[in-house]
Amino acid sequence: MLPGYKNLMQMPRILKVVVSSGVGSFKDKTKFKVVEDRLARITGQKPAPRGAKISIASFKSRQGDVVGYQVTLRGKRMFDFLDRLVDLALPRTKDFRGISPNAADEMGNYTLGIKEHNIFPETSDEELKDVFGLAVTIVTSAKSKEEVLAFLTHLGFPFKK
Repeated sequence: MLPGYKNLMQMPRILKVVVSSGVGSFKDKTKFKVVEDRLARITGQKPAPRGAKISIASFKSRQGDVVGYQVTLRGKRMFDFLDRLVDLALPRTKDFRGISPNAADEMGNYTLGIKEHNIFPETSDEELKDVFGLAVTIVTSAKSKEEVLAFLTHLGFPFKK
């Protein structure tokens, strides 16, 4: 139990993890399938497509066109994903010196940007021509930025000094 809490139920907990990837508007629809398949392999769950909110003529996108995929993880899958992220994927990142403590917000959430999806062991043997990034948002019940950073440090997240 973290210091400063009188009751075990006061401690912050992880509520959900949201993994999302924006694919933009591709002319080639096979890239959508590649992103969807690899995101499903990384998370163990089928991603939900996300459509464009508005039409933008310069990007040639219409409202409702698929521009990304999102997966919400809870329960056992959430903790399995976080274990693989912290223990296997992050140490495989090039020049990894820790994750930034500035990515926590005032609501008790932490968002981590990953530039290359192939740091995960499930996708390391694939072609490198279709590399895409991920955004991992960890939603906690923490009440402040300092509280979420202390909680994630206690869980073993490697923050920069």
